[in-house]
Amino acid sequence: MQQIADFHIHSKYSRACSRDLTLENIDKTCRIKGIDIIGTGDFTFPDWFLSIKNELEDIGGNKKQAGLYGLKSAPDEKVKFILTTELALIYKKNDKCRRIHMVVHAPNIEAVEELNNYLDKNYNIRSDGRPILGMSIEKLCGLCFSVNPKFLVYPAHIWTPWFAIFGSKSGFDSWEEAFGEYADKIFAYETGLSSDPEMNWRVSELDKFTVLSNSDAHSLPNLAREANVFNLEKIDYDEIYDVIKNNIRRAAPRRVSTAKSNKSYLDYTIEFYPEEGMYHYDGHRNCGVCFTPEETKKHKGICPKCKKPVVVGVDYRVSELADRPAGFKLEGAHGFKKLVGLEKIIAEVLGIKSRKAQKVQIEYNNMIKALGPELKILIDEPLENIKKHALPQVTEGIKRARAGKLIIEPGFDGQYGVVKIFSEKEKSKQGKLF
Repeated sequence: MQQIADFHIHSKYSRACSRDLTLENIDKTCRIKGIDIIGTGDFTFPDWFLSIKNELEDIGGNKKQAGLYGLKSAPDEKVKFILTTELALIYKKNDKCRRIHMVVHAPNIEAVEELNNYLDKNYNIRSDGRPILGMSIEKLCGLCFSVNPKFLVYPAHIWTPWFAIFGSKSGFDSWEEAFGEYADKIFAYETGLSSDPEMNWRVSELDKFTVLSNSDAHSLPNLAREANVFNLEKIDYDEIYDVIKNNIRRAAPRRVSTAKSNKSYLDYTIEFYPEEGMYHYDGHRNCGVCFTPEETKKHKGICPKCKKPVVVGVDYRVSELADRPAGFKLEGAHGFKKLVGLEKIIAEVLGIKSRKAQKVQIEYNNMIKALGPELKILIDEPLENIKKHALPQVTEGIKRARAGKLIIEPGFDGQYGVVKIFSEKEKSKQGKLF
């Protein structure tokens, strides 16, 4: 059965996150988006964990081993919550300060409770939904696996400059350097918004790991802006864990589980256009300087305006560690599909900057009511059917987004890139074009 999963999100208790991120609202938005499995996010924060315990129920039936939870007040067809969090680690290794973000999946409530009790006694987990912990990756892994060997731990947005294992500001140059004795117990990594699987294929060291893409959503509209599309024979934590651990793909599994047949697999990931990510290119936001990797090299990494080093982004950093050329195709890798959010497409068609605007929401809700969940519309719905229920420009926008025919100003130094579907010339002649 196809299951769309977004494992890495945040709650209303995380810094710079929407107050609307409650479990009830997340459940509702998942139904609108077409998300089957959603991370709880922030399970180390005491108030949020209390909400998880009070508002969610185990959906494993009599076995009570599913490791997936549903909202008690929701209809029988449950959106499935999986216990996840992001942790910020700050520590020193090899004479360099490391700032690394990690995603953690927990197999059940009891495991989270035991982990939280330890962290609460030794670290500050009450100041933010995504706590900052003064511990190394190795210590985090040792702690999680001692609580329960079915914890899943992997690096978040692995290339972003400031908080990632390969980030230009505080990261490492190899997987082994980052994870030490636990290098063979980390089974996956998260691409982050500023990279896609194809960029990661350039680094052969990463071939054996499962490529995951998650939204890292700080608000409801951003849920599943990146996600993972699984085919699962049995929908529970162990099945998801097994697919990720063994890197089981429809095309060519890398680690084959001998315990059972591989009827479950990761089919493809849903991706942001990486140029739209906040750290795709290099530069200085305050100086208005945005460089391609080639321009950065030409300027020797120095901003021509302030004469300080530019923030080196994801594209450059990938090229530094790559041992394959750009455009390399990894044989047997799972697929991926790049999307532009439906609200963004509608907003551009209507000439409105905010996707939250009333006119945008009216059109969006009308399409959802007529055609079904957003991801279905963006990925699978035939264009001929979309035409019956949407403005012709919106249908054309979905067509172009599927084909990658976009105009993109890449993001840099914490500033999102700008994706445009129609040129200014087309917009001035919309009546003639459509």
